[in-house]
Amino acid sequence: MTGYCPCITENNYENDQTGITGSGDPMQTRIKEYRNRLSLTQDDLAKKVGVRRETIVFLEQGKYNPSLKLAHDVATTLNATIDELFIFDDDRQDGPDGQDGPAAQVVLEE
Repeated sequence: MTGYCPCITENNYENDQTGITGSGDPMQTRIKEYRNRLSLTQDDLAKKVGVRRETIVFLEQGKYNPSLKLAHDVATTLNATIDELFIFDDDRQDGPDGQDGPAAQVVLEE
């Protein structure tokens, strides 16, 4: 769906100018670096992944946490992995009670 910008509403950060929600701490990304390697403009990338240019701007600024699908689409378009593009702060993880602490682990059974 072109122009759709799904926001993660459970996060606390809100940009007063746009109403777009994101995490309280800006996330670091390498999207701009990878985009420049392929000589893509923000508009080019936005069209390839089916979002507005403003979404790419917010992603590059770390002001928007993308859905898993959007992160995957951006990574695929930029010939990268999600882990290469998005830098996660492993030092601060919320525990199951919402407080800082060890994150819950998910164990997959075969």
